[in-house]
Amino acid sequence: MANAGIQLLGFTLAFLGFIGSIASTVMVEWKASSYAGDNIITAQAMYEGLWKSCVSQSTGQIQCKVYDSLLQLPGIVQGTRGLMLSSVLLCFIAILVATVGMKCTTCLAEEPQQKGKVALTGGIIFIISGLLALVGTSWYGHRIAKDFYNPFTPTNSRFEFGSALYVGWGAACLIIIGGGFLCCNCSSGGSGKSPRYPPSRSAGQPDKDYV
Repeated sequence: MANAGIQLLGFTLAFLGFIGSIASTVMVEWKASSYAGDNIITAQAMYEGLWKSCVSQSTGQIQCKVYDSLLQLPGIVQGTRGLMLSSVLLCFIAILVATVGMKCTTCLAEEPQQKGKVALTGGIIFIISGLLALVGTSWYGHRIAKDFYNPFTPTNSRFEFGSALYVGWGAACLIIIGGGFLCCNCSSGGSGKSPRYPPSRSAGQPDKDYV
């Protein structure tokens, strides 16, 4: 049952990526205040996420503020929100589809070919979901790096990559790898039966009897 084991491994990796994608979406630390440069006040640290921003004081006190208006948000935040939420939704659908198509489940057990196609579909949806998460996190990270190296950005207004970005990148890779395992396993799962041909007549037997 090596094929079933590969399917289970791919599903497990994708499911862990699904959990990580949810965690990355709700985390606040998408970008953190940078301490590079001179004359930086380190009494407080600022964090910004997709849903709220927080300020951490040196005394340990943390104050957070939820974004009030959706229309006032920068386009990068709105776009990343849409990509991450779409990724989470597609990954949830892929989990349901892949569960039906996996060999370790009893669904569609009487139709192995259809079961393989369902698992392949789940793997493809996993890959699409992972790509959406990868695009969203990479786009946001590219904007952080662009603003950081912009000479016109004030030193005390520069941000660096937050922990949520690393979690999102890792989750996206897990989802894509898990979906790839499902797709590779199903593509090689064709039936091993050789086609049947009608028995050939021997050369010594005449087709017709003559009187």
